[in-house]
Amino acid sequence: MFRASPGQSLPQMEIKVVLNTFQQAPHAALPQSTPEEAARQEFSKSLKQFVQQGLLPGLGPVYRSRAARRFEREAGRAPTDRHDIRKAMVPDSYFQHYAAVNRISQELLWDGVIDSIDRDADGLRARTDAASEKNQGELRIPETFDVPRYVSALDIHCMPGGYAGHGVGNDPALGALYDRGVFLYAMGYTGPDNDDMGRSVCNYIKRRLNGFSPKRILDMGCTVGHSTLPYKELFPDAEIWGIDVAGAQVRYAHARAGAMGLDVNFAQMNAESVDFPDGHFDLVVSHILLHETSGKAMPKIFKECHRLLAPGGYMIHADLPPFDLMDPFTQFILDNETYYNNEPFWGAMRDLDQVKLATDAGFPADSIRFDTAPMAVMEFAASEAAGYSQDAADSVAERDFTAGEFAPGGGWEVLIAQKAA
Repeated sequence: MFRASPGQSLPQMEIKVVLNTFQQAPHAALPQSTPEEAARQEFSKSLKQFVQQGLLPGLGPVYRSRAARRFEREAGRAPTDRHDIRKAMVPDSYFQHYAAVNRISQELLWDGVIDSIDRDADGLRARTDAASEKNQGELRIPETFDVPRYVSALDIHCMPGGYAGHGVGNDPALGALYDRGVFLYAMGYTGPDNDDMGRSVCNYIKRRLNGFSPKRILDMGCTVGHSTLPYKELFPDAEIWGIDVAGAQVRYAHARAGAMGLDVNFAQMNAESVDFPDGHFDLVVSHILLHETSGKAMPKIFKECHRLLAPGGYMIHADLPPFDLMDPFTQFILDNETYYNNEPFWGAMRDLDQVKLATDAGFPADSIRFDTAPMAVMEFAASEAAGYSQDAADSVAERDFTAGEFAPGGGWEVLIAQKAA
């Protein structure tokens, strides 16, 4: 991931490391951009970074100095939760400016990628067809499939057409749009292969699960498989499946894995009802899946995880942390995704008692816990600065949320549960 090529001098290696960390690594399934298109995409990424680092830090002073005081004058009490803070902030011109630029940056990133996909459509199809042929893993796309309404009813992340699409057949466009668009959305913090969440959870498994070595692994809600592939690197002999309700995404995921030289299985399936027998997997994972579902779907997904796991197997869901682990103002900031980025379950999911859901699904209470998997890219940066160590990883995991960071505290929150042996 971060290796220098043979024969490179140290200065050359350092330059490559910097570029690779915040530039997406090319592969055959990505759309090829002209310099002008690449410049527009880079602008949208830089604009999002300006919003995070230039505008977002101003929200706190605005809230304390005038919005909270105005709310208190009008309501006769101080704001008490994120909903009160929203009522106080929405009329403020600074917040309106922040929210508008943030939304515009989101729309610009999709538009910039669509230009490349439209122009490169024939080449993209040929390259993904060839890449899929290289992947010796299975691809299952049923003739009929009901995409859950919580996915099909709106364009999640404001992605035009939604990431499941409608009647897209073999067209790789939606997968390519998601692959490139999510990298820009993350401002490079998901690493050059867009795989930081999967890589971070893999690192966590290596360090914290005492030699756990699964033979069968299921990644739920895999989209283009960016978080799935690190498991093939860590457990090369394991049977690995990525599933998603979006047929266009798993079809692209199969090609993307082939383009990256990996044999991984993908299937269009619903995590609420998976077409595998009881106890088939030793490890079931997801990465940013839960907040894209619904209050009715999540209990079913937890129960399905328990059914699919063999005795002693682990369930690990990586997502952003529950709201009760942070102060109301931070909750308000994160909850903006609910209101301005077509993420209807973003806030509600964080209010659910996920530990109870896991208990109700059948996991022993003493096996369930939240923990932090340090972001692999942040660990890499720390190791470059001071040399990697367990202390460096712990320091990344234990930092508090800072405005402008992609993930609160520099780590992914993971919910872990182990099925009784």
